[in-house]
Amino acid sequence: MASLKDLRNRIASVKATQKITKAMQMVAAAKLRRAQEAAEAARPYSERMARVLANITAAVETSDAPALMTGTGKDEVHLLVVATAERGLCGGFNSQISRLAREHARRLIADGKTVKIITVGKKGYDILRRDFADKIIERVDFREVKQIGFANADEVARKVIGLFEKGEFDVCTLFYSRFKSVISQIPTAQQLIPALAPAAAETGDEKAANAVYEYEPDAGEILGDLIPRNIAVQIFTALLENAAGEMGAKMSAMDNATRNAGDMISKLSITYNRQRQAQITKELIEIISGAEAL
Repeated sequence: MASLKDLRNRIASVKATQKITKAMQMVAAAKLRRAQEAAEAARPYSERMARVLANITAAVETSDAPALMTGTGKDEVHLLVVATAERGLCGGFNSQISRLAREHARRLIADGKTVKIITVGKKGYDILRRDFADKIIERVDFREVKQIGFANADEVARKVIGLFEKGEFDVCTLFYSRFKSVISQIPTAQQLIPALAPAAAETGDEKAANAVYEYEPDAGEILGDLIPRNIAVQIFTALLENAAGEMGAKMSAMDNATRNAGDMISKLSITYNRQRQAQITKELIEIISGAEAL
């Protein structure tokens, strides 16, 4: 059984940990608001980009479409871009994204496909290298970046497009977590290449679905410039969604940790008081027994 001194030290240690988790919860709550606003502000732009692509795609012939849209015509080599957080202490946020990517990779490998992986974020690399170390061709690290910007997403997009132009893969899929609420983040897989432009009707733009446009230059040339930008936009949106989801998950995890620390302090305090009372009672019995012996 632990001594009274050990219990006092343990209680002090847990109280110190509780202060840290409470502070981290408050910091995450402050960052969450800004991250959530950034993610929600990026969604309309991403949706509008999808509408423009849907409209232009309807006017272009398949033979005139750029390679980023039509693909290589094969389905043998798959590139997985797995975007996670740079740091932990955010519950199952990183593991959920990595699990979705891992399951997708295993299905592809079981079908005889070749898998290549680019990790965006330290935690995704740490998790996936256990099973797919030989398949990770590059890792992108944003630990020194204070705030994710479009330039960071564009950097990743250029790497992906460069690999495609070299014939390194046929299909590219992006994995990230879509922010829904503080307690809910949805792991998402989104195909980037070949670019999947939704139909205008699916985007809710009925006027665009029925309208007829003339393009200058031609639609194929516009798509050649627009699709690379759209890939960067989708990656940027994913990074913003991840940033909001990470702060939400961290806030929830630190709140749970703070409550658990409080419960542990209560249990340790009860144990300490009972043991202290037992020790006092024992000393009183010894004093009384000694007095009666005299």
